[in-house]
Amino acid sequence: MKLNLLLLFIPVFSISQSVEFYGPSNDNPFGRLNPNAPKEVADYAPLIGICDCVSTTRNPDQSWGTPQKMTWTFKYIMNGMAVQDESYKEDGGHSGSIRQFIADSSKWYVHWFSNNKPSTVLPTWKGGKRGDSIVLYNKQKAPNGLDGFYRLTFSAISEKGFNWIGEWVDTSETFSFPTWKIECVKQNPISQKEIIRRNAEAFSKAYMDANYEVLAGFYSEDGKIFPINSDIISGREAIKKKWIIPEGSKILQHKVLPSEIKIIGDYAYDYGYYEGKTKTTKQNEINFKGKYVIVWKKHKNDWKIYLDIWNQLKN
Repeated sequence: MKLNLLLLFIPVFSISQSVEFYGPSNDNPFGRLNPNAPKEVADYAPLIGICDCVSTTRNPDQSWGTPQKMTWTFKYIMNGMAVQDESYKEDGGHSGSIRQFIADSSKWYVHWFSNNKPSTVLPTWKGGKRGDSIVLYNKQKAPNGLDGFYRLTFSAISEKGFNWIGEWVDTSETFSFPTWKIECVKQNPISQKEIIRRNAEAFSKAYMDANYEVLAGFYSEDGKIFPINSDIISGREAIKKKWIIPEGSKILQHKVLPSEIKIIGDYAYDYGYYEGKTKTTKQNEINFKGKYVIVWKKHKNDWKIYLDIWNQLKN
C-alpha cells in the first residue's frame, strides 16, 4: 500500500517540477511572454517595463489642465499569459488594468481599476491592434445623449515609448473629442543582478575614497563580515570600524570581479575575486588579490550585504 501511494505521487511531482514560471521574478521583474500564450499577447511587448510619462486632462471648462508627471508600468502576469499595468500620478491618483486577449472573440478585454473611483464592477474596454496602434472601446453616451464610445488609443509604440489618448467618439467615429492624453518615454530597465554589480562597484569607490560611512551603508543592519583570523563582526558600526585603514595609508585601487551572481527570492549569493593596490604608511605600494563570497539581502528596491567573507591569495 505504501509503495502504491509513493508511485501515485511521483508523476505529480515530476510534472510540477517541469512547469516553467513566466510571471514577475527577481531575475525578470516584469515577467516574460509565455510561448503558449495567444500571439496577440505580444501586442504589448514593447510596453513591458516602466515608462516616465506626462499626463494631461481637461478642466471642467474644457480647457487643458496642467500636465503632471506619472509612471506607467506594464508586466506579464498569469504565468506570462496576460498583461497588467499600473500608473502612479504625482497628484496621488493610482490606477491599473488587467489585460487579457480572448482568442474565441479575437479581442482584448481590459478591466480597469482606480483608487479614486473604486467599483464593485470593473469597467471593461474591448478592442485590439489597428495597424501599428492598439485601440480599445467602451460604450458611453455623450452629455447630449448621443450614442458613442470612449476610445483609448496607444500609438507611436516602440521600445523607446508610446503615446496614449482617451477620447469620446460617435458610433461612426467621424467625430472625436479628446479628454485625456499621455506621452511616455521608456526607462532603461536595470536588472536585479545589475543593481548588485553597481553596488559592488560603489563599495569599491567608497573604500578608495575612505568614505567609511557610505561603505558601511552597503551592509544590512544585521550584516556580518568574516575577516581572516578574526571573530565574526556584526552590525554596521562595528563593520565600519573594521574597514578603517591606518592613518597615512591609502587604498589606491579596489575592484570586485564577480564569477557568478545568483538570486533566490529575497536573497542572493555572489562569489568571485577581488584585487587592488594599497599605499602603506611607509609609502610603499603593495598589490593584493583574493577570493570572496557574499550573501545579499533585498531591502525595498535595493540589495544590502548580509554576509561577507573573503581571504587573500598570494601574489
